[in-house]
Amino acid sequence: MIEELRVSSLGIIAETTLELGPGLNVITGETGAGKTMLVSALGLLMGGRADPGAVRVGARAARVDGLLGVDGEVADSVEALGGQVEDATVLLARQIAAEGRSRAFVGGAAVPAGSLASLTEHLIAVHGQADQHRLLRPDVQLAVVDRFTGPAAATALEAYGQTFTRLRSVEAELRDVVTHARERAREADLLRHGLAEVAAVNPQPGEAESLASEESRLGFADTLRAAAEQSHEALSSHDGEFDALSAVAAARAALQSVREHDAEVGSLADRLGEISYLLSDVAADVASYSSAIETDPARLAAVSQRRAALTTLTRKYADTIEGVIAWAQEAAARLHTLDTDDERVDELTAQRVELRRLLAEQASALSQVRRVAAAELSARVTQELVALSMPQARVRVSVRQRLDDAGLEIGDDRVGFGPSGIDIIDFEMSANSGSEFRPLGKGASGGELSRIMLAVEVVVAATSPVPTMVFDEVDAGVGGKAAVEVGRRLAVLAGTTQVLVVTHLPQVAAYADRHLVVRKESDGSVTTSGVSVLDEAGRVTELSRMLAGLEKSETALAHARELLAHARATKAAV
Repeated sequence: MIEELRVSSLGIIAETTLELGPGLNVITGETGAGKTMLVSALGLLMGGRADPGAVRVGARAARVDGLLGVDGEVADSVEALGGQVEDATVLLARQIAAEGRSRAFVGGAAVPAGSLASLTEHLIAVHGQADQHRLLRPDVQLAVVDRFTGPAAATALEAYGQTFTRLRSVEAELRDVVTHARERAREADLLRHGLAEVAAVNPQPGEAESLASEESRLGFADTLRAAAEQSHEALSSHDGEFDALSAVAAARAALQSVREHDAEVGSLADRLGEISYLLSDVAADVASYSSAIETDPARLAAVSQRRAALTTLTRKYADTIEGVIAWAQEAAARLHTLDTDDERVDELTAQRVELRRLLAEQASALSQVRRVAAAELSARVTQELVALSMPQARVRVSVRQRLDDAGLEIGDDRVGFGPSGIDIIDFEMSANSGSEFRPLGKGASGGELSRIMLAVEVVVAATSPVPTMVFDEVDAGVGGKAAVEVGRRLAVLAGTTQVLVVTHLPQVAAYADRHLVVRKESDGSVTTSGVSVLDEAGRVTELSRMLAGLEKSETALAHARELLAHARATKAAV
């Protein structure tokens, strides 16, 4: 539940703190005092859209902090987001800068606003006046039935949803294969041509580099031979001219003749001997290299032609020969896929038939679960309306399907289907005994619609409980005895969940376990709104204001005391 809500610089609220408790928390105040702004603050804390225009004039940013009690499962979710849970509570925060930026925090960790929404989705349910009209929408009515059904509907819907997703995927692929058959045929022809070119050349890894080296050697054979011969002549001359070997031999001989006089000279002579051996080896290798070089125009032409063929491949298919080989492997796999299109069409068609059969079974099972739940929901909501001063009213929740030639085969019919199944939910009402059932949008007044929505929430809460429920003036259009019954029913609901109600009805406020009042003050230039918890005397004064618009009217005060006494007696009897 929500233990505390702090709001600063939001609308006309400079700074205020709401200390909430279990049971029924009621917020009242003059029109325009800022009651709805508190609900807006709660909406921000639940990941709602941030409006920079809501930042208080002159403030740099608005901020909302909420301290919520959490259980183990939610605590795990908080820790998964990087936040901390202390003493089974978590601090949620939302900050909106005047220039438009918004930040969200969970347990001290910065998170996307969407994380707040997913975290609070099962903790807080907010219902405003607009929700009365949302109840008229078929998708909302379907969601209500599924919430009431609970785990049975959730399990059946999850199985159906998985099959539905698989069917859509198979149908999309089948549509692609059939629709783009011509394009795929052209793609296959291009791939065959490319693979034939690569196969004709049959490139090998590393071949381009070795051929480039060989072509350079063959193209400069005469130049390489001349350089090798010149090098060999310098090392070991055949003409008796002075060469490197002769020079080293002479130097060694000079040192060798005097080595007995100094050990270091002997060492130098030995090193020159090693150099002489090395020069001899190098001279032999150079001579061998020179004799091995041949001028081979035919081989040079073949190498150049081979390199040109490889260059053609790298120009068309990849930057390197290795890339060309990889492309060929991928192209062969893709061609196999394209060449087996007919087989794929047959395979996909068979999959589609089987998935539609399975989906029809799952849709029927889900529909049956909903039918049973709809009947129970109808009876229980009707029963709640009796307690809300609508003793003659009856609500009927029906489940029907829409015929569709392209739909699922259910029994002897084909019915339309979608992500949520085959069912269309209708909420209808009969206002009086003997009157016909009519859709809620046509058969219910604003006040009746408010009570129907409250009845629905009370019934659904019993099977799909939410720790905190917030009602923002959902009692609009209700008065007199009906208002007293609305207050009584909210008090009963508050026996099992925390309820926060923004109301203008004293009959509802009288049932509060904690009564908070929003007051607006102005110094002539700046208007500020604040919230305070009322004591017993304060409650009497506030209820008298709500009753008569007068805070010191003895009649209104007496009526206020009477309302409080009646509410206490009623709550005690429950």
